[in-house]
Parts: sequence; C-alpha cells; structure tokens
Amino acid sequence: MTQTQHQDVVDVMMNQHVEIKALFNRLASAQGDQRRTLFFDLVRLLAVHESAEEQIVHPEARRALGERGDEVVEARLHEESEAKRVLSELYDLGVDHPEFDERLRAFAADVIEHATREEAEEFEQLRRTVEPDKLRRMASVFEAAEKLAPTRPHPATGESATANLLAGPPIAVFDKIRDALRRT
Repeated sequence: MTQTQHQDVVDVMMNQHVEIKALFNRLASAQGDQRRTLFFDLVRLLAVHESAEEQIVHPEARRALGERGDEVVEARLHEESEAKRVLSELYDLGVDHPEFDERLRAFAADVIEHATREEAEEFEQLRRTVEPDKLRRMASVFEAAEKLAPTRPHPATGESATANLLAGPPIAVFDKIRDALRRT
C-alpha cells in the first residue's frame, strides 16, 4: 500500500512543499559533494513536482476556482515557467560557480512565494469544492505522473498538461539515463 492511498493530492503536494523548503535550507549550508547531491535532489524534486502538478492539479484547480480559475492558474503557470528557466540556468551554472549562492537564494525566495500562493489560492479551494475521494484518487494519479516526468527542467516544453503529456515521457527517458550515468 502506498502512502498516497491515505493522503489526498493536497496532502502530497503540501508534503513536497515542506521537502522543497528543507532542501533549500540544507543546500544553503552544504559543501562539496553533499552540496552537489542536494542540488540534484532539489532539481529532480522540482521538475517532477511541477510536471505532475501541471498535468493533474492545475486543470482541476482551474475548474474548482470557477471564474477566477483561468487567472489564478495562468499566474501560477507563468511562475512555473520562470522557475524552470532559472532552475535550468542554475543547473548549467553549477554549484561551484561564484554567482550560484546569490542566484539560489533569490530562486528559493521565488519558489517559496509560489508555493505559498498555490496553498492559499488553489489548495484551499480544492479542499472546499472537490470530493475527498476524488482528491485521494488524484494523489495516486499525481504519483504516477511523477514517475513518468522529466527529472530536469525543460523550459522550452511549456507548462500545459498537454505539453507535459506529449513531451514529458520521451524527455524523461533521456533525463533518467543521464541521472543513472551521473551516479556511476
């Protein structure tokens, strides 16, 4: 039995937000190989989280928010697009670059602000308007989407559910091969 069978999709995402914040904190004081490993863990978590969120959560939030749905979700998608771009730049820059720490701090602040907006604007409304059983089923689908998601940001692929469904799995194969090679 997986953990998500008892949690709903909001619980899963909230737990991941906590994990992301913890990774930012640990990364700020880490050095050497540990710093590199933590950064790669952060990159992977953010990439799969956002991909699954764009496929599973945002479409449902758009419906749950009614008239405000398009405005709220489009704002979050814009933030996610910018985050993918910055995360990709940080990845290319590398943890040893002199500008990395400053850019990471700014990125962390933006990601935390984004998560706070999601929690306040989308998650609360999902809990109020979507049946608990459906939110639990969404957690399982979210988990499945994460398994098929790319493990690095790919800003050029877009932020829509359709873009993630079409481009995500083939890109994920290449990312997972790269991840495996990095570990050898």
